[in-house]
Amino acid sequence: MIDLSLVRNYYVACGYTDLRRGIDGLASIVMQQYGTELDEESLFLFCGRRTDRIKALYFSGDGYILLYKRLNNGRFQWPRSEAELRMLGTYAKEMAGSHAEGRHDGDVSGCGGLQLLQ
Repeated sequence: MIDLSLVRNYYVACGYTDLRRGIDGLASIVMQQYGTELDEESLFLFCGRRTDRIKALYFSGDGYILLYKRLNNGRFQWPRSEAELRMLGTYAKEMAGSHAEGRHDGDVSGCGGLQLLQ
């Protein structure tokens, strides 16, 4: 069973990521490019050029978990620069609050800050 209840930090890798990369490739991006260690409190999100799919990397304490989401319809609104990430920050906080209260208000991505474009 995958338990993401310990996740407190959601990191969005702005720009394009080669989604052909697996666990080792994405973990190396986190550690080498961003200088961050994977831990049980952090989930790292990646998006390629086609914004209908994302990958999430999580360290569960005894190993890595790689999640992959591909939308049948629509696209994720994905930040391509740090400025776009800051604009999504307020929205992410609002969505995180609405998820905690059981409201979803159209955010079907489940990532608390990614917006599905119709």
